[in-house]
Amino acid sequence: MASFTELETWKQARKIRMLIADMVKSFPPDERFRLVDQIVRCSRSIGNNIAEGHGRYHYRDNIRFCVIARGSLSETLDHMIIAKDENIISEEIFKNFESEYDRCLKLLNGYILFIKKKKNNELD
Repeated sequence: MASFTELETWKQARKIRMLIADMVKSFPPDERFRLVDQIVRCSRSIGNNIAEGHGRYHYRDNIRFCVIARGSLSETLDHMIIAKDENIISEEIFKNFESEYDRCLKLLNGYILFIKKKKNNELD
C-alpha cells in the first residue's frame, strides 16, 4: 500500500476526528481548555499514530504505533462518556459516536492482526 490515506482504518479515524471537531463546537465555553482540548487531541492522535506507524518500515514499529492509536481511540471514548455523563452531549449523539468507535476499533484490530501475519510470514 503506497499511502496511509488508503487504509480503511485511517479513513475511519479521520471520520472520528472530523465528527469530534464538529461536535465540540457546541460544548460550553468553560470546557474549552478542559474537555474540548483533551478530546480533540486524542481524536487527532488516532490517525496520527496510524500514519506514523505506516511510515515506519518495520512491522514491529507499525504494530506499536497502531497499539498507541488504539489507546487514543479508547481515550476518546472515555472523554465522550464524560461528555454524556455531564449532559454536554445527548444519548443519541453518544450512541452515534459509539457506533463509529466500534467500527474503528474493529478495523484497527484487524489491521494489527494483518501486520502481525505479514511479519510472521516474512520470518518463515
